[in-house]
Amino acid sequence: MAMARNHVATELVKTSALPAADHSFGFLVHDVSRLVKRRFERAARHTGLPITRRQAAVLLYIAHKEGVSQTEVANWLDIEPIALVRMLDKLHEEGFVERRAHPTDRRIRTLWLMAAARPVVERILEINLAIREEAFAGLSTATRDSLIAALSSIKDNLMLQEERAHERSAAAPEFSSAPLSNRIAG
Repeated sequence: MAMARNHVATELVKTSALPAADHSFGFLVHDVSRLVKRRFERAARHTGLPITRRQAAVLLYIAHKEGVSQTEVANWLDIEPIALVRMLDKLHEEGFVERRAHPTDRRIRTLWLMAAARPVVERILEINLAIREEAFAGLSTATRDSLIAALSSIKDNLMLQEERAHERSAAAPEFSSAPLSNRIAG
């Protein structure tokens, strides 16, 4: 299967049948994401909202799942826990997020919105809606719905492949740094 994919890729390169870089799937998804981020941060600055797109994502996630653990938020954002801690420190300083001890596990910190975050969350949602309207301008409702459904299916497909890859790597035997003769004799 992998050889077949490599052959197809080689043939595409040989025949110059590659899509233009600015029309390839990966480029378009990345570029749309970059532009949405840029539009959000410009709108936030323009309205005096002291927050980045990633901080906004954290606030929206917490608003949706109050009491969520820091680990879950870090996993959802696909960032290292220390990077999230720095972000949470800033959000706490702004009076937006409160960390609380988990009721049954002292090692876990749960996240809660503070009262000052509520109007910020509302403003984030307003900005997101405006950007979505800009992005979908000229597209019919059916096209919008189809696009969202297709992207959701693509995400599900890729998440399934990630889960399978994780399971395969977890099932693979661990390599030891001990010499082979020690491992055989042991």
